[in-house]
Amino acid sequence: MNFIIRLLITAISAFLLSKILTGVHFDSFGSTIIFAILLGILNVFVRPILSILSLPITIVTLGLFSFVINALIILLTDYFMDSMYVDGFWWALLFSILLSLVTSLFSTFFETND
Repeated sequence: MNFIIRLLITAISAFLLSKILTGVHFDSFGSTIIFAILLGILNVFVRPILSILSLPITIVTLGLFSFVINALIILLTDYFMDSMYVDGFWWALLFSILLSLVTSLFSTFFETND
C-alpha cells in the first residue's frame, strides 16, 4: 500500500511541477504515473551503478554530484518516454531538486506507518 501511495505522490508532484516549470512537459496525468513507475525502476537498477562509478567525484564535491546523478536519471527517463519532454540538463537538475523536495513534503503528510 505504501508503494502505491509513494507512486501517486511522485506522479502528483511531477504533474504540479510540470505546470510551474516551463522546461518540463507531460502530455497527460497518465504520463506522470508512467514517469513515476519508470523513475522508480531506474532508481533501483541504474542509480546504484552511477553512484558507484561516480563515488570519487561525489566525495571530492562533498556529495553535490548526487544532484547531477538525479538530473541524469530524469534525462534518462525522458529518453525512454515519448510523452515527457525536458528542455535540457539544467531543467532536469531543477526538476529533480524540486521533485525531491515536494515529494518529501507530501510524503510526510500522506504516508502511513504500517
